[in-house]
Amino acid sequence: MKQSSLANWLKIIIVGLGLCGLIIFCIVLPILGQTIDQAYQGEFHSHYLFWLIFIWVAALPCYAVLVLAWRVAVNIGKDRSFSIQNAKLIKGISYLAAADSAFFFLGNLISLFLNLNHPSVVLASLFIIFIGVAISVAAAVLSHLILKAQALQEQSDWTI
Repeated sequence: MKQSSLANWLKIIIVGLGLCGLIIFCIVLPILGQTIDQAYQGEFHSHYLFWLIFIWVAALPCYAVLVLAWRVAVNIGKDRSFSIQNAKLIKGISYLAAADSAFFFLGNLISLFLNLNHPSVVLASLFIIFIGVAISVAAAVLSHLILKAQALQEQSDWTI
């Protein structure tokens, strides 16, 4: 597969992820929250707006990751897969994933102590936090490997 076609496929996937996220965050979750609020006759009405804003704020780093991934795809299309710039972009993805996981964890704990959350929701959110940490670690490892590959590529460019 050529670099340009690989980059195009990555861009299509990134746009698809962004659109899926918009549908989930802007349509599905607000409707689901209203349905839960109506099912319990307004018992959770005060929690609805807090959780909606909390989830929207937690989604912002995800879209920043998509922007960084787009820039990586552009570099791949320009045949600069193993570059220092790509390593830095992927390290940025790692930091954003770790920060978002920490934010989500702390937000869940704080909402639990403010009685805006249920312990079972905190336990269920640990799965989402685990995924964020796994993405962070995988991106950090990939960044390290890209730096090593870039160094090897630079060495081979100087070899006759």
